[in-house]
Amino acid sequence: MDDLISTQELARRLGEPGLVVIDASAHLPDAGRDARAEFAMGHVPGARFLDLESLKDADSAVPAALPTAAQFAARMAEIGVNDGDRVVIYDDSAVKTSARAWFIFRMHGFRDVALLDGGLGKWRAEGRALEQGAAEGGAGHVTPSAGPGTVRDKAEMLANLASGAEQVLDARGAGRFTGAEPEIRPGMASGHIPGSRNMPFGQVLNADGTFKDAAGLRAAFESAGIALDKPVTTTCGSGVTASVLLFAMHLLGKDDVALYDGSWSEWGADPETPKATGPAE
Repeated sequence: MDDLISTQELARRLGEPGLVVIDASAHLPDAGRDARAEFAMGHVPGARFLDLESLKDADSAVPAALPTAAQFAARMAEIGVNDGDRVVIYDDSAVKTSARAWFIFRMHGFRDVALLDGGLGKWRAEGRALEQGAAEGGAGHVTPSAGPGTVRDKAEMLANLASGAEQVLDARGAGRFTGAEPEIRPGMASGHIPGSRNMPFGQVLNADGTFKDAAGLRAAFESAGIALDKPVTTTCGSGVTASVLLFAMHLLGKDDVALYDGSWSEWGADPETPKATGPAE
């Protein structure tokens, strides 16, 4: 299965044995939306609700940390996902949360996992069938294993300030990156990690929410000052939209990449970390 699946292709393949469709919608607190309630009102037929908002390691010091292997396995058991399943993930979120779910699945050993290009918005716009009610998941069983998906911590990001070994690319909007707009989290500093570049995640998407073609993706990264032949670590507010940029680079065959999972919610909250404002240096 390709990394991206079209709405047309998914509609044709719905109901295939071993094909699991997952709704990974989650929303920012100020969006005023309830992902679970919206799922019940209408979702791709047969889809399972991931509840991405709660799929995190609450015991970690990192805000909204990626789930542990045990936490991932427990959630898969709840929603009826099994080893060997082919997984298609979509969302209906303004921040493209399906990419975060894609990163989590890959990190825990799933190789055959794709995103629905354009998400539920495109599916709905095309007048395709929707199902109402709660998901019928059933019991599942997954044995997590180490998969692709490199994660950086704050200490490694601090070390990178001196070494410059990895380019750092921030997926937040320009106003938050420069510090012209205040952070949505109360009391948090504004700005960005010194030396990082800025590329709002929407620059890898077309107007209908689908991903740009390879030429469009390359042009977007290059215009942000990113050399695609060198390693990149992505960051954002809490590790969600940074995953969109990781997925876009994966589409280009670039896998010398990493996610700073703590992102600005960790870096900006620490009074000891250096911070820069204004445009990228």
